[in-house]
Amino acid sequence: MRADGTRVKNEVPMYYLIPQFLTKRYDAMNMVTVDIPVEPLRLYMNAKRKEGRPVSHLALIVAAYLRAASEYPALNRFIVNKRIYQHNDFTVSMVVLRPGKDNDTMSKIYFDFTDTIFDVQSKIDDYISENRKDDNANALDKTMEKLVQMSWLMSIATGLIRLSDRYGLLPKALVKASPFHASLLISNLASIRTNHIYHHVYEFGTTSVGITMGNMREVPHRTKDGIVFDRCIPLGVVMDERICSGHYFAQAFARIKELLAAPRLLETID
Repeated sequence: MRADGTRVKNEVPMYYLIPQFLTKRYDAMNMVTVDIPVEPLRLYMNAKRKEGRPVSHLALIVAAYLRAASEYPALNRFIVNKRIYQHNDFTVSMVVLRPGKDNDTMSKIYFDFTDTIFDVQSKIDDYISENRKDDNANALDKTMEKLVQMSWLMSIATGLIRLSDRYGLLPKALVKASPFHASLLISNLASIRTNHIYHHVYEFGTTSVGITMGNMREVPHRTKDGIVFDRCIPLGVVMDERICSGHYFAQAFARIKELLAAPRLLETID
């Protein structure tokens, strides 16, 4: 019994056997680059800006993933202690750069499957604003400070935290504070003018999918008129293959690309 997830039952036997052999998340990592054409996003963002409702590339990616996760719920699964769970909520962990500071901070945002693109943008804006405050220390910052202050007890404390998490005994307050317990890890590396990478999914916690957004690039594809180049946002995607099949992942990301090709679909919930 876990406070942050519900055991998955009545699945095909393969899903229960794979975690017995691939016991670590890093054993089961698959990686792929997904290129998202920029032009539909640019046109949509320009239109929303004129309406006084600006949206960002980041919000569009998160909103599309959120919609796909509502339609493909296995995206919101995780494996702990060789067991399959469904997240009880949908959260996204993200690093925030603090202006004028040498350190970054990381926390997570809570979303609802009924959130539209405007809801997603609002929650991201609030999250960034709150975590960039000079006098603000989020729950993770405070927890890390306490662990470091323990000095020689730090290894014992972190060991107990890992053990407690393995058996579902981690206090709700720590789960709430932890960015390692999330449905999705996302990092906008283009904001610091960096190419996309394949970010590991943490062995500690419950995050099964990680996505990084990198610098825009031109991607060639063949048409009847020859080779053309599309300006794209590359997404570096890392997945724990134990939560669902490769075919399921492919369908989910095809849906994400479909939504981002027509962003107005993210304005309403059918």
